[in-house]
Amino acid sequence: MSYAVKERFLTLQGEGVHAGRRAVFVRFAGCNLWTGLERDRTSAICQFCDTDFVGMDGDGGGRFDSAAALAAAVADTWGKGRDSRFVVLTGGEPMLQVDEALIDALHREDFFIAIESNGTLPVPRSIDWICISPKAQSETVQRSGDELKLVWPQQDSDWQDMQGWDFANLLLQPKDAISDPAASQANLEQAITFVQAHPKWRLSLQTHKILGLA
Repeated sequence: MSYAVKERFLTLQGEGVHAGRRAVFVRFAGCNLWTGLERDRTSAICQFCDTDFVGMDGDGGGRFDSAAALAAAVADTWGKGRDSRFVVLTGGEPMLQVDEALIDALHREDFFIAIESNGTLPVPRSIDWICISPKAQSETVQRSGDELKLVWPQQDSDWQDMQGWDFANLLLQPKDAISDPAASQANLEQAITFVQAHPKWRLSLQTHKILGLA
């Protein structure tokens, strides 16, 4: 199997439980919640994506002909040393492409593997850290993992039901309105109010944006 990658880069994990950790990000091209009819993604089922997952033209992107080739590229991006290697598989929707061959290849390179998925496809437990970000109007079939990250506000989201899913960490992340700072601030205030009222949840901020990182 070959793998279509939008971009691959070294940064710090900006969100969730592993925020601040050195990481290689692999952003896979494509998403099953996007129809592809509009490049601005206005035809998507969800409107919560703040990244470009179309094509393979980003830094470190391209088509990799094998799991070993992609794992070797990830190791090259990490650089010298094999201690505490950490890779984040994201997208788009990474589970459209991630398979056991790639998981095994990354483990052979001594990577701790995290994935950020919309949960509409099953995620194998052989992945070390499973982060699911459910989207309203789609069916979440992956209801267990390490981290559930709900973008907020999200109309029609059944957060009450999500509290009964099998996740060790429940995180609420304010939606980035991108070009509307006032809307982003309002979303942050709503998220803070929610977490104060519902202590099972914790606030997750996009610290990479605050720090000016990719």
